[in-house]
Amino acid sequence: MVMLNLQMATPSRWFLQVDENLNEILIDHAHCEKKAAGVAMNLLFAYVDSTKISRAMAEIVNEELEHFQMVLDLLDHRGIQFRKLSPSHYGPRLHKLIRKNEPERAVDRLLVAGLIEARSCERFSLLRDYVKDEELQRFYGGLFESEARHHATYVRLACDLATESTVHERLHWLALQEAEIISEGDELPRMHS
Repeated sequence: MVMLNLQMATPSRWFLQVDENLNEILIDHAHCEKKAAGVAMNLLFAYVDSTKISRAMAEIVNEELEHFQMVLDLLDHRGIQFRKLSPSHYGPRLHKLIRKNEPERAVDRLLVAGLIEARSCERFSLLRDYVKDEELQRFYGGLFESEARHHATYVRLACDLATESTVHERLHWLALQEAEIISEGDELPRMHS
């Protein structure tokens, strides 16, 4: 948790959602990978003047789209129809915390993306250890590392835009808000509910 800057572990109620709605959580996971690619692409376009951000976001976009395809393949293999789902409130609530003026906005956008990756990383680790299905254990074990790397990349890039102490202070505050959102949860069974 410290490595990922998360301020709260996943509550036990989420495991009930996993038990009762695993297929829906798997479908939501595909949507999360698609959204993560979109966020990275938006950052690439917004901060095109930064070669560091452009290169890092291009790499993340490619990885997230690859993960999206992997989840689609998993769904197909299991006979689960990929379909539109109502999103959880997690992402929109985090994005409302982003400041409006630059360069603070860029720092916040990177840190919020990093926190979402951190929570995904934690959830993948939990799924790997929780589910009895060996295919899913391998699948989530394989995704864990890239999510942790994405989190670190977003934080590192934010440190290029502000002092390290400023970034870590802001990251801590955002992580506290993220913990509150996670503690409140969501009625919908989602990867980030």
